Amino acid sequence: MAEVVIPYKPRPLQLEIHAGLNVKRFGVVVCHRRFGKTVMAINHLIRGALTCDLDRPRFGYIAPTFTQAKQVAWDYLKHYTAVIPGVSYNESELRCDLPNGGRVRLYGADNPDAMRGVYFDGVVPDEFGLMKGRTWSEVLRPALSDRRGWALFIGTPNGKNAFYELRNEARSDPDWFVAEFKASETGIIPPDELASARKSMTEDEYAQEFECSFEASVRGAVYAKELAQARADSRIGKVPYDPAIPVFTSWDLGVGDATAIWFAQARASEVRLIDYYEASGEGLQHYAAALDRKGYKYDKHLAPPDIEVRELGSGKSRKEIAAALGIRFEVVKNLRLEDGINAARMFLPRCWFDEAKCQAGLEALQNYRWDFNQRLDEFKHSPVHDWASHGADAFRYLALGLKPKPKAEAIKYDTRWIT
Repeated sequence: MAEVVIPYKPRPLQLEIHAGLNVKRFGVVVCHRRFGKTVMAINHLIRGALTCDLDRPRFGYIAPTFTQAKQVAWDYLKHYTAVIPGVSYNESELRCDLPNGGRVRLYGADNPDAMRGVYFDGVVPDEFGLMKGRTWSEVLRPALSDRRGWALFIGTPNGKNAFYELRNEARSDPDWFVAEFKASETGIIPPDELASARKSMTEDEYAQEFECSFEASVRGAVYAKELAQARADSRIGKVPYDPAIPVFTSWDLGVGDATAIWFAQARASEVRLIDYYEASGEGLQHYAAALDRKGYKYDKHLAPPDIEVRELGSGKSRKEIAAALGIRFEVVKNLRLEDGINAARMFLPRCWFDEAKCQAGLEALQNYRWDFNQRLDEFKHSPVHDWASHGADAFRYLALGLKPKPKAEAIKYDTRWIT
């Protein structure tokens, strides 16, 4: 047996996490910026791949996107495994192959279906709150089942999203351990540096990034104010389906990524969001079947302008293909993105959401955020295109398709006699 010394000396708090995962199968770690969570995670994966006694061990680090995985963790993985004799790397797949047959690979959750069909002995989803919630339940959790693999969720708060919900559920589950590390308590960042950071950040930003607050709103969230008002007005709760009112659907149709569908009922000035559905990598037949399973009485199906683009292979547009399946789309007027977002903001005060059935859609709206220009230290005029944009785009089309029609201008008659 060869002895390999990895050049990693964990801090006491990092050791605490390693020890927790040795006792419990699953863990959630909420930590402040610059805690060292990625270094800790990569080294736990490396040790797992080297010491696992199962055949062909497989371990994975999952970032919100493949690009982020490469930027954040690839150099760490190569640095800490470089001392292992016989190690090899696959740059295009971000894969490290170890001489015992073990493997550590980096993935992006922007395409969770790429991980379907593989098995894992251990995974680390990093910044889980920026991923689709189904990444865990539909993809990663089943991949751990046959070999009883472990999972460690790490991240910094970013609003009350899937990471927040997972943290809360884990607290009462005996199979999980939960740890939270605030900058004011760990001593990792000197007090004078924290004081300096606090001066240049808003209270929400500082509370979120350094004090692990889930109460702070998502930085740059497009609809933060409108959703906060909806909760304050109790417009997010239980909203039952009324069979007497027809259902509108609004779609964002993906080709290589997700398709999102909102289900709404309109009554006077009130719009009830009663359901939401999203899937990835499926054809229109799948979504036609999903609509049938819902059992709603449909009126209008709204779609973006690109549904009329003809495919090179068949020469047909997706609008025509959908019509053959019984889905007759009405195309929403093509407006500038900024105008559409403004329309959605004006539309949100009219909306009531069923919290249970629309949970995934609400997560998308909450996490839809403006892109940030690191060089200029300011937000861009365009939102980030990630998993949240599909549900947010479908909602924007709903706002454009259901906006109230302008009242007809009253006709005034001049009843004087012409003299």
